[in-house]
Amino acid sequence: MPKQRPTIADIARRAGVSKGAVSYALNDRPGVSPATRAAIKAIAEEIGWRPNSAARALTHARVDTVGLALCRPAHVLGVEPFFMELISGIESELAARDRALLLQVVADPAQEAEVYQRWWGEGRVDGVFLADLREEDPRVERVLELGMPAVVIGDPGAAGPLPAVWSDEAAALRDTVAYLTALGHRSIARVAGLPDLVHTRLRDRAHMALCAELGLAEPVVVHTDYTGDEGAHATRRLISGRARPTAILYDNDLMAVAGLSVAQEMGLDVPGDLSLVAWDDSQLCRVVRPALTALSRDIPAYGAHAARVLGAFVEHGAAEGLEDAPARLVPRGSTGRVKA
Repeated sequence: MPKQRPTIADIARRAGVSKGAVSYALNDRPGVSPATRAAIKAIAEEIGWRPNSAARALTHARVDTVGLALCRPAHVLGVEPFFMELISGIESELAARDRALLLQVVADPAQEAEVYQRWWGEGRVDGVFLADLREEDPRVERVLELGMPAVVIGDPGAAGPLPAVWSDEAAALRDTVAYLTALGHRSIARVAGLPDLVHTRLRDRAHMALCAELGLAEPVVVHTDYTGDEGAHATRRLISGRARPTAILYDNDLMAVAGLSVAQEMGLDVPGDLSLVAWDDSQLCRVVRPALTALSRDIPAYGAHAARVLGAFVEHGAAEGLEDAPARLVPRGSTGRVKA
């Protein structure tokens, strides 16, 4: 039979005091002597007592858990390095402070908002992260109505009064397009992510503006769902067209690896015929041949920074947002000069 969870009544019997005295001692409230408080806490530690999260919720105490609901297919999260590294960074910061992460995959943004409302109503979380923001995202208004601490992982322009942790998407794109232009590329396409996401639109606008500023061909942008299959399909479309680009920038490394396979399958030399650049620099970029030029950033640190900001919000009722370092271009074997 499973062992019963230790209770306040068990501690009271062992200590020879009332349950009220145990409650005072464990919650550091006046009403018991220092010696009795110390004895009660020692007994609680000895028998493995832990506070009940539901009971703590009724008294509005913190439950030392924060939440993240992700509107992505579960099979994609299993292979996309970005979110795995982001979550590892969040977890590292939470673990250092004896906090936990409640993670749930949802089907759509409306369900995500419902999950957050349920978690808050049930007292299961102290606050949440909002990722993959959309224009006028209803989740922002929902958490504000609930009075729930929340931190946006993304551009502050769509975060309203909520604190955000973000990096400069346009600066990373500028470095990349300038580098490719210096190699002689005049036609730079992009295999982008979901079109309704704020960070996708920011990249779209920055890419169009940079190509116009530098006098390059108007870029072709193909939007996808971030999967390898979609990345492969988009690459096939781009390099089978009449005006084939000489370089392609991918919004994640999973699609870039798929694009590299397609280019090689269709007999193109990378980088002789086609240069490829991946956004986010996981191990995937380094194990393929040629290794992929990538926009690299410390994604675990990004997650840890978000966890730190949310922790401050939970503890103090307010927190300042944080601009993280922009992604840094790391040239490798998948980019080269345009053939004369």
